[in-house]
Amino acid sequence: MSAHKKKVFFRHKLLPLLLSGVLLTGCSPSDAPQQTPQQAPQALSVTVLTMQPQSVPQALDIMAQTEGAKEAEVRARVGGILMKQFYREGERVKEGQPLFLIDRAPYEIAYAEAKARADQTAREMARAQKLLDINGVSRREYDDAVSMNDMAQAALKQAQLNLSWTSVAAPVDGISGRASKSVGNLVTVGVDSLLTTVYQNDPIWVRFSLGESDTAKLPGGRLTPEVITRVELILPNGAKYPLPGKLNFLASSIDTTLGTQQMRAEFPNPDGILLPGQFVRARLIMGERQGVYLVPQTAVQQTDQGDLLMLADKDNKVSPRPVQTGDWYGTDWIVTGGLQAGDRVIIDNLLKLRPGAPVAPHAPQAPAAAPAAPQQTESIALPAEPAAAAGEASAESPAAAPAQN
Repeated sequence: MSAHKKKVFFRHKLLPLLLSGVLLTGCSPSDAPQQTPQQAPQALSVTVLTMQPQSVPQALDIMAQTEGAKEAEVRARVGGILMKQFYREGERVKEGQPLFLIDRAPYEIAYAEAKARADQTAREMARAQKLLDINGVSRREYDDAVSMNDMAQAALKQAQLNLSWTSVAAPVDGISGRASKSVGNLVTVGVDSLLTTVYQNDPIWVRFSLGESDTAKLPGGRLTPEVITRVELILPNGAKYPLPGKLNFLASSIDTTLGTQQMRAEFPNPDGILLPGQFVRARLIMGERQGVYLVPQTAVQQTDQGDLLMLADKDNKVSPRPVQTGDWYGTDWIVTGGLQAGDRVIIDNLLKLRPGAPVAPHAPQAPAAAPAAPQQTESIALPAEPAAAAGEASAESPAAAPAQN
């Protein structure tokens, strides 16, 4: 066979056979990928709370506002130029303490004139009395002298009152307000006579109202003084006021404009923590609620079908549970139905949970105590010993030698 025929035979016959063999060898079962069995999902670590029935106060929180037990307006009873202000605005004042002084000069003159007139009429009446005894004057003339003396004495008392009213005093104990008039202003009697206000804040009153929807939550569906066992106060910063209060006013009718029932509570305020006008929350305590469960607010999922909790069942798998919730108690929901003693409620990793998924539950960990700060001691540098210094020098010399080379 010639060389040309051998080349053609190799190209058309043997080359396709070799290529097919290579392809069959590459697709042999020994080189095919082997299927591995599917691994079970890893259990998610979650924190659970084991539920136990508890007793919590049955309470109702209502927005309220403080006001002074007495808010006395300090008004001028006589007119004139305001000469002095004896108090500092905002400080505590005592009943009878002078606050302002109105110009006394006109009233001192009026008092002197009234006194002189009263003395004159008194002398005339005494003279008429002697003449009447000897029939020197008629009875009518004597009666006129008595009447003139009575009117003069009344005018003297009025002049004396006007003079005393130039000194304006605090009507009650309390906290003084801002002065409405400045020294040098003209004070008039009437609408423009207000000088300042004194607020009595110990005790202090808290005013609030209860709507129909809130009234329905009370035992019996209506509010009576016997239902409210005590009243607590929640400050604007969320802290509980340490002293309890009592209900001292309950309206006997419903406000037709707002549909609410007005109420007022009284709280002792010896340290002046509460100020008139503050917005606070009044908490009405109405006994205790037995057999309920407390669940953190973050653990309750609110859905269209109602409130839902995620539980870890006996097989450590996620089990959704519909529950009935009441009001808040601190930072927890009060669960009134749907839970039983011993149920384990999941309180974290809620977004990663799926019904039936395995979990690794564990109890909440106590917060770690802050490590104590190390005590700082003053250190004093001492000179190195000669032998130690020589040893360090000999130890460093071999390492330094190659560097020099």
